Amino acid sequence: MFSRRGFVQAALAGLMVPVGQAWAEAPDRSPRPVPRGGMASADGLVAAAKLTGVVSFVVMDADSGAVLEARAPDQPVPPASVAKAVTALYALERLGPEFRFATRVLATGPVVGGVVQGDLVLAGGGDPTLQTDQLGDLVAALAQRGITGLSGRFLIWDGALPTVTQIADDQPVQVGYNASLSGLNLNFNRVYFEWKRQGAGWGLTMDARGERFVPAVTMARMKVVGRDAPLFTYARNGVAEDWTVAESGLGKGGGRWLPVRLPGLYLAEVFQTLARAQGIALGQPERLEAEPVGQELARVESEPLTEVLRDMLRFSTNITAECVGLRASGAGSLAESGAAMTDWVRARYGVGNLHVDHSGLGAASRVTAGDLARLLRGARGTALAGILRDVGMKDAQGKVIKDHPVKVLAKSGTLNFVSGLAGHIRPAQGRDLVFAIFAADVPRREALAEADREVPPGGEAWTRRARALQAQLISRWAEAFS
Repeated sequence: MFSRRGFVQAALAGLMVPVGQAWAEAPDRSPRPVPRGGMASADGLVAAAKLTGVVSFVVMDADSGAVLEARAPDQPVPPASVAKAVTALYALERLGPEFRFATRVLATGPVVGGVVQGDLVLAGGGDPTLQTDQLGDLVAALAQRGITGLSGRFLIWDGALPTVTQIADDQPVQVGYNASLSGLNLNFNRVYFEWKRQGAGWGLTMDARGERFVPAVTMARMKVVGRDAPLFTYARNGVAEDWTVAESGLGKGGGRWLPVRLPGLYLAEVFQTLARAQGIALGQPERLEAEPVGQELARVESEPLTEVLRDMLRFSTNITAECVGLRASGAGSLAESGAAMTDWVRARYGVGNLHVDHSGLGAASRVTAGDLARLLRGARGTALAGILRDVGMKDAQGKVIKDHPVKVLAKSGTLNFVSGLAGHIRPAQGRDLVFAIFAADVPRREALAEADREVPPGGEAWTRRARALQAQLISRWAEAFS
């Protein structure tokens, strides 16, 4: 069976600190190792990276909190996906590590002769990891109960979470990582667009592919247009989503995931198609406003929250961060939910983060390297360190050094001209370190034209230099301080 984690890989292959404690109140004396001769200074490494914008970092002793080296520790910067580490902490405390999202099928009346005497309700719980194969299993469970149809309506309920059409409003229309959100989500709320040259024309398909099921989708439609730019356009037409693509960008064939902005209707259509294949007749879906009550016929659940978050941190899935954050806060909008997490992290860890969302995609969020390092130090007694990915020690070419005795458990983050990394440096012997590193050229990011935001000029080289600097600083700290 195609696992949820396998689908992520395939689809994306996109402590308590007292409130008010100031950064200056970290211990001012500690046994500080003297760097060995010949080691490059941190300032020298920063200068050699030739990054535009600002570079800030902090490395501290995890036990004492003593600052071992710092540069602009109080400089506010966008956290990018490093914010997901904060979201993981928030969700674990508010929901608990064993929490599971559930997607249920309910009946408002009894089942007689295979027919539901009343309405059939597809009720979402906000599961961000649900995929087509799991939805197929849900339909199969209905078929095993002998259900063939219903006398009433086919209803969907997506009100477990607020409906959000996109996480950030400054992203290109076609990027799948800028997902929509609702109580019903499927395939990270993306549809697969595939194209092939057929004579003088094109063969186009839109589907919700899994490994075992590849149902066609009609609510998302594509048209090829003879133009050079923009690459894609999008418009919503009632219950349909209309895309156009520039013919000049298609080559001979290919495929990519595109976002859907009507996630409940997208999932309902796929559920209908899968049900039809099992001999279950459903009418057109209608949206239910109030939370439904009825007999549960079948359900599918996510993995425990700890595993959901582990994958979120590894693959940096924005929709997962937003859904778990919204479920944890219970807020009615993404802005309100981000504000709730901001208040929580300030009260819980005494740091001044500003979060406008839970994924870090929104460019208005701000953190400092000093606050992130203090937060991570304060969270040592939580499950966070156990689910952070070991990003490894890296060589001069940026390749992970296999079997290196030092572990680097961290979360990275990248936006256009923003790069961050924060976490723990853990040697086989010696003291543990906590660090946060950020590079950000916010003016350069804000100056980008919309057409350049998916692949900005100079962006790849800038990010490559920022990541190389991160690896060099970590190598320096591991040798000098741990």
